[in-house]
Amino acid sequence: MLPKVSDNLSFLYADICRIVQTDTGVCAEVAAGAGTVHRVPIPTASLACLLLGPGTSITSPALATFMRHGTTVVSCGSGAILHYGSLVPESRTTLWLDRQAHAYTDKAARLTVARRMYEMRFGEEVEEGIGIERLRALEGQRMKALYRSLATKHRVKPFKRNYDPAVWDEQSPVNKALSAGNAALYGVVHSVIAHLGCSPAMGFVHAGKQQSFVYDIADLYKAKTTIPLAFSLHDAENPEARARTLLRTELKLYRMIPRMVRDIQVLLDPELEDEEDDDGPVPTRWRVVDLWDPVLGAVSGGVNYAGEAN
Repeated sequence: MLPKVSDNLSFLYADICRIVQTDTGVCAEVAAGAGTVHRVPIPTASLACLLLGPGTSITSPALATFMRHGTTVVSCGSGAILHYGSLVPESRTTLWLDRQAHAYTDKAARLTVARRMYEMRFGEEVEEGIGIERLRALEGQRMKALYRSLATKHRVKPFKRNYDPAVWDEQSPVNKALSAGNAALYGVVHSVIAHLGCSPAMGFVHAGKQQSFVYDIADLYKAKTTIPLAFSLHDAENPEARARTLLRTELKLYRMIPRMVRDIQVLLDPELEDEEDDDGPVPTRWRVVDLWDPVLGAVSGGVNYAGEAN
């Protein structure tokens, strides 16, 4: 049986340290000057995901301990932005991957998830039965209106979204800041998706990329994070660097992780939206391994079904 994410300390970010296994547990070693080392114990048994930032190293015994305790280990950029890779322990449940794959392969279910994404993103309901073409049109209209509003607010000449790495220096400060900010947001979202065990490639709105689902989830937050930030940097000397710095510090993308976990789970299982416990929303349920059934979808594991074959 696996614990709920809410029972863990969730995500821990570490940088400029060495994580080692000691006789008493796993610790983060930090140089304290004069050849001394300060050790900070890490509660591996209650940690859901460890984010390793720049300047961090980890020993094999320490990594093995995290794997035994079901902790996902992610290699990331400074401030938890940018996602370089991850290790997901074997004990991690495939609950959310199963639900993602089921919704992804069923056209009706995939459209339902896409519709819920639009509703979550813009805070308005979408009529039942509306097609994906109409959803794209609605999304386009809302984004144009947002760009127009922010351009007027910050007195920016008519803005057109453009991303072309080949002519990066020729782009406007807003476009540079927006591209850099989105890349940072993608990294955080990718880490959350990896921790939940979902596939970053199985998107519901986006398709054809290894990060399609990352783009889907990141779009839920751009209107309140990266887009207004980018327009506020329209006259910055180094807008892309300022965008990354501000996202790491003032906007605290790292602190958005619990909400991202919750939103992904609600998208894949709407019934969780109404479930709460004493500490707030319930991110997931206790879960044992299931057995696949072509009719029922899943039946309980750990049960002897010999009697049913007689």
